[in-house]
Amino acid sequence: MTEQIKEEILENEELSEETAEQEAPVETTDEDDAVSEYNDAAAQVADLEEKLEEANEKYVRLYAEYDNFRKRTAREKSDTYANASAKCIEELLPVVDSYERSLEFECADENFKNGMVMIFNQLKEFLAKMNVTEIEALGAEFDPNFHNAIQQTAGTDYADNHVCAVFQKGYVMGDKLIRPAMVAVAKD
Repeated sequence: MTEQIKEEILENEELSEETAEQEAPVETTDEDDAVSEYNDAAAQVADLEEKLEEANEKYVRLYAEYDNFRKRTAREKSDTYANASAKCIEELLPVVDSYERSLEFECADENFKNGMVMIFNQLKEFLAKMNVTEIEALGAEFDPNFHNAIQQTAGTDYADNHVCAVFQKGYVMGDKLIRPAMVAVAKD
């Protein structure tokens, strides 16, 4: 029986060795598969990170475009309002000029003249609310940005290149020129 046990032990050892030999390549294959799966997963992660970065870049550009569009639209809206207001004021200025000239003449009816002065004052208040101011021209140095010289006059009490007469008042609305002043410029 001992010999039988020895034989069984030897057989078991041989089987163990065969099993060990068979399992060893399987472990190597499993390691190779694991490395391959890891590399595939890493490649997928890198690909997804690249796509995410691309999507983020598109988002940032789209946001910047939208912000620029919003600012440009607001600026255009403001400019449109300012231009429309300036055009309205420009059309109203001849009425202001006519009113000023009419108030310079004598009137027999004092109540009528007072009423006209009150209406003219309301018109001036409206212009002030709209931020419209008269260009100070008489005695000022000639500035082609604000003055339209229609005549040069010699022998005046004003210095050379200074406004010596105003034929039509000029107006600005804020920083925007509505109408230049028509002036005569002194020359020596």
